[in-house]
Amino acid sequence: MADRTAPLGVEELRALVASGEIDTVVLAFPDMQGRLQGKRFAAGFFLDEVLEHGTEGCNYLLAVDTEMNTVDGYAMSSWDRGYGDFAMHPDLATLRRVPWNEGTAMLIADLGWNEGGPVVAAPRQILRRQLERLAELGYTAQVGTELEFIVFRDSYEEAWDRDYRDLIPANQYNIDYSVLGTGRIEPLLRRIRNEMGAAGLTVESAKGECNPGQHEIAFRYDEALVTCDQHAIYKTGAKEIASQEGMALTFMAKFNEREGNSCHIHLSLTDADGANVMAGPDGHGMSEVMRHFLAGQLAALRDFSLLYAPNINSYKRFQPGSFAPTAVAWGHDNRTCALRVVGHGRSTRFENRLPGGDVNPHLAVAGLVAAGLYGVERKLELPDACAGNAYTADYAHVPSTLREAAELWENSPIAKAAFGDEVVAHYLNMARVELAAFDAAVTDWELKRSFERH
Repeated sequence: MADRTAPLGVEELRALVASGEIDTVVLAFPDMQGRLQGKRFAAGFFLDEVLEHGTEGCNYLLAVDTEMNTVDGYAMSSWDRGYGDFAMHPDLATLRRVPWNEGTAMLIADLGWNEGGPVVAAPRQILRRQLERLAELGYTAQVGTELEFIVFRDSYEEAWDRDYRDLIPANQYNIDYSVLGTGRIEPLLRRIRNEMGAAGLTVESAKGECNPGQHEIAFRYDEALVTCDQHAIYKTGAKEIASQEGMALTFMAKFNEREGNSCHIHLSLTDADGANVMAGPDGHGMSEVMRHFLAGQLAALRDFSLLYAPNINSYKRFQPGSFAPTAVAWGHDNRTCALRVVGHGRSTRFENRLPGGDVNPHLAVAGLVAAGLYGVERKLELPDACAGNAYTADYAHVPSTLREAAELWENSPIAKAAFGDEVVAHYLNMARVELAAFDAAVTDWELKRSFERH
């Protein structure tokens, strides 16, 4: 029997298609929000035509808002430019089964223009460029993402019809680390774990979290691009599996006034021999490279917050005493800081605690790498660690709104030097579109406070 774990080889795919075991191939790419967009192909057609030549997709897919509305302000795609196509080139290294969809395989695509050249503002291409810069110094980024979600016993359709009010969480109270609590929905968690494993992700564990119905499934770290691709596949797959079970789950950063959904990102660097270059002499402490790399994180953190917290709702997480950071500070195993240094020897790494579950992993990791390179190239000195409560100490504050983050991004010489004017303008426009939509909306909060009393 063929190995059911990813990655699949092309010849194995051909054999599976010939036997009828695979009949559908999904080719998709991560959009600005980190969602997978693409097409489902009849497997035979994919092998005969798409495998070698790729396919096309409308370039408006990187120029719409969250609800897929066409919006103004994007240089790459508009009514004036005719909303043409870009090319979707399959990355064969990402070929895998999709166990939650019968008879299905999947690949991630890189985006290019039909006349040649990459789509530089595409999230996967932004990350590739930063990893190329890192490789020029002889380093490879190893990354792990820790993604939280809240599970509800309502279907997605029921939640939509009720305007997301009065949903029934899978657990009624704080089940952080509770085996009893996770056991309540183990059938769902087990399906997600096992089917992600069959899709080629290496599952580590599942645990309960603090908000009612909140859980986390952790996966083993890998090279940066691999982890980010798998992160996007996992989010899509977990939602599809939940839907198949008549349930719903959300990765939004702040569903209610209780604990938000975080996505802590761990990063370390290895050299050509696979050795961790962040470890200090004899495996103790931090190396000079790590100190510069971490200093770069601090220097660029406010400017790059748009990459770590891309939505209006993202900034609702940043509350004192919430385990979501408010201070631009680092510390040794200190969860009150935005940057937490953990591990020793070959496991030495840092954790960025800003991102929420709504983050686009390709953009966030591109930001981490670019910030680290800024510190390494300038040999920035690392300030002293925070040894106490960063929430109450005198540190610079992370941006508290998307508007503030967008202004910092727009005026950042660090961002422009690392990513280029086109990328900066593209994601500034994304923020402006969301801000304009939010500013025009009348919320439940306003109705309750104003209908009678104002």
